[in-house]
Amino acid sequence: MVSARFDRDLLEEVLNRTGRKEKRSRRLPAHVMIRYVIAMGLFAAESYDEVMRRLVGNLRRLGSWDDDWQVPTKSAITQARQRLGAEPMKALFERAAVPVAGPGTKGAWLARRRLMAIDATSFDVADTEQNVERFGRMGSGPKASAYPKLHVAALAECGSHAVVGAVLGGCRTGERTLAADLSGTVGPDMLVMADAGLYSFELFSTVAATGADLAWRIGASVSVGVLRWLSDGSYHALIYAPGLSAARRARLVEQARAGQDIPAEVARLVRVVEYTVPDRNPDGGLIVVVTTVTDPHDIPATDLAGAYHQRWEEETAFDEIKTDLRGRGEILHSKTPDLVEQQLWGLLLAHYAIRALLLQAADPAGYDPDRMSFVKGLRVVRRQVTDQAAITP
Repeated sequence: MVSARFDRDLLEEVLNRTGRKEKRSRRLPAHVMIRYVIAMGLFAAESYDEVMRRLVGNLRRLGSWDDDWQVPTKSAITQARQRLGAEPMKALFERAAVPVAGPGTKGAWLARRRLMAIDATSFDVADTEQNVERFGRMGSGPKASAYPKLHVAALAECGSHAVVGAVLGGCRTGERTLAADLSGTVGPDMLVMADAGLYSFELFSTVAATGADLAWRIGASVSVGVLRWLSDGSYHALIYAPGLSAARRARLVEQARAGQDIPAEVARLVRVVEYTVPDRNPDGGLIVVVTTVTDPHDIPATDLAGAYHQRWEEETAFDEIKTDLRGRGEILHSKTPDLVEQQLWGLLLAHYAIRALLLQAADPAGYDPDRMSFVKGLRVVRRQVTDQAAITP
């Protein structure tokens, strides 16, 4: 199952592109180690040598492994991981992790647009000097976090929970800074959603420049200039670049109402949808979403409000990675930054393979992929991973 998603030809392509193809025969060649790192994501609670045993378990019986081959030591496995590095794993993810929802996938589309979400999370990593220097700790002094933290900004497909874009960085790097580097994975057929914590005029403009449509929540501190109310209860407005005075913002509103062009570097036209969710927020707090879909007939306000809450599907994807794969409260145990990032890419690839498998099962039956149990899918893949590892060293 996993091997079918990341076949040998694809691995060789990635290794050649990243310059990690071996010049001599090794006991643990690079293509084996790519599969091994993904297997680490599937068996995160196991030791290095136990992961290797699970990966090649009955290959002798299948006749696809050398009879005199023995499980390498932890030291040999670590050296092979060091030779591989993080770049081939990152390149494989960028090459293979694409949206998987089909035209009939339930919960994946709105008005011919693929529902996507951007969010960020963090992972505790091994407390070594190198990891601290690279990733940093949250806080300082006695309030500093117990472990260094790797931050990840990710783009996920809401209908399938598949993570299809990721940027890694230290915990002192802002989420918006990381998220800006996701723009290369965003496309014109998408409706990209994000929470208020990720909103800035600059990031909103950067992602909108890809041709995708956006629906982002904004906080109460974000100023908008109301232009005109629309038939569905939403309204056209301007959002502003930071640093503009109140007088300048007022002049821009007047110009927009008069039909004059507004410089894109200082303000942009959006449509604003405001609503409350009483059963989730008894205090009646207002949810404000700004969108690049300015025509209310294209996506009515009620449809946009309903779709926005699909953004939480990315939170579910993060929980699957951090709880079901890695293990609740566990850390990434690799001792160096390069191997930490390698391990994280392996986790993302393992999660993607399982989510793609679940969607393949859901679509023909007409099920919503949300109803497919990730844990059950993980168990199936773990049982099958040995049979799928038909590779020779």
